[in-house]
Amino acid sequence: MAAAELAVPALPNSGGAGAGAPSGTVPVLFCFSVFARPSSVPHGAGYELLIQKFLSLYGDQIDMHRKFVVQLFAEEWGQYVDLPKGFAVSERCKVRLVPLQIQLTTLGNLTPSSTVFFCCDMQERFRPAIKYFGDIISVGQRLLQGARMLGIPVIVTEQYPKGLGSTVQEIDLTGVKLVLPKTRFSMVIPEVEAALAEIPGVRSVVLFGVETHVCIQQTALELVGRGIEVHIVADATSSRSMMDRMFALEVIVLLENK
Repeated sequence: MAAAELAVPALPNSGGAGAGAPSGTVPVLFCFSVFARPSSVPHGAGYELLIQKFLSLYGDQIDMHRKFVVQLFAEEWGQYVDLPKGFAVSERCKVRLVPLQIQLTTLGNLTPSSTVFFCCDMQERFRPAIKYFGDIISVGQRLLQGARMLGIPVIVTEQYPKGLGSTVQEIDLTGVKLVLPKTRFSMVIPEVEAALAEIPGVRSVVLFGVETHVCIQQTALELVGRGIEVHIVADATSSRSMMDRMFALEVIVLLENK
């Protein structure tokens, strides 16, 4: 991430950090990690100037691959608070730069020659149990149509098909590379690993299906562990409850960015 792209919220009008609005420069205490260094900025300085000052003071210690939040010490609360938009330094204040606990991972662009589509367990027995199953079938079918047009390999799994049935009829499996039964949560079974090894230069997997908090999550984490970028199509994956779906997507993002 370039210095100019340090992703922090723009800063609000500071209210109550001191008294008066002196002309010229304003004293500011810049805090980062265990350090605190007094300095000054022009009256009316906003987000860009504060970031420049942080970089000039702590540039050799700031990990540019992380996301940061700028906070202002609020006297009325006795602690630091996040800053909304529109902040301009008008009085003496104390600000700090706080690194978030996750690193940013930048997913690469998808290219047909290095991408595989994974369709996970879109089976008939899940129809009455999965929220918005009809909607994710519709999106999944469009994804497979796009894969056929672009020549992208598609791997389909079915969880214990003897008991849970085959892939729903609405999903057209014409031209897919593999349709495999499985009895574990992750799609990364030995047959799938062998298929990936046969496809040269695989870098990305587009993943969709059910259930988000079980098979989708386990598949994503195993693929990431193997160095493969995972793009989950949010409107083509679901669970029995929306809470399961929501938290699973959040967990996947957090763990992918560790």
